[in-house]
Amino acid sequence: MGTLYLVRHGQASFGAENYDVLSSMGHRQSVRLGEYFKYKGVTFDAALTGTLNRQIQTFAGICEGMGMALDALRQTGLNEYDAEAVIAAIHPAKLDKPTSPEMYRSHFRLLKDGLAQWMAGVVSPRGMPSYTDFVAGITEVLDHVKTSYTGNVLLVSSGGPIATAVGHVLGTSPEATIDLNLRIRNCSVTEFAFTPKRHMLVTYNTLPHLDALEHADWITYS
Repeated sequence: MGTLYLVRHGQASFGAENYDVLSSMGHRQSVRLGEYFKYKGVTFDAALTGTLNRQIQTFAGICEGMGMALDALRQTGLNEYDAEAVIAAIHPAKLDKPTSPEMYRSHFRLLKDGLAQWMAGVVSPRGMPSYTDFVAGITEVLDHVKTSYTGNVLLVSSGGPIATAVGHVLGTSPEATIDLNLRIRNCSVTEFAFTPKRHMLVTYNTLPHLDALEHADWITYS
């Protein structure tokens, strides 16, 4: 039996011109996770990431914290959906960048509605696959892991793919999968135990590396 560690990327640059770059906090979060793995004696027999900058940078930060070099197989099936395209599919008017708590809440309400309609096949966000194809990309990676590896495997991705993987394993409803997605924290760890036949959820959205009081303000969601 192996263990798959699914890690969401560190804090990216929400509200900036280019979201797909780790913030300084995101880099610190990823290095700290690597330090935690090293402290716990966790090593990895294989690693996978998506192809997005924030995922690759998070993987690099983990390696930095562990003090070792790892090679990662890059899989487009681990890339996040395009949140702006999802929102634009139900709200074509351009949105101002959120600058207040209410604007942030409005943004995520629209995202939640857009995700529900995309998952139901009601809308087709520009430049994105169907939700069926999005799920297939993730399940193909999960199948690759369980049939190709044993031991510990590190997978660095994003909230949407990780929540979808959990939903697939547990057989959750689309609504529950969306809720899982929108609550996942930056650089959180989700664990699956796996055999050649199946994956089993062990933990979800944990932050053991940020338990100390001095890291209380390192917990972020974007």
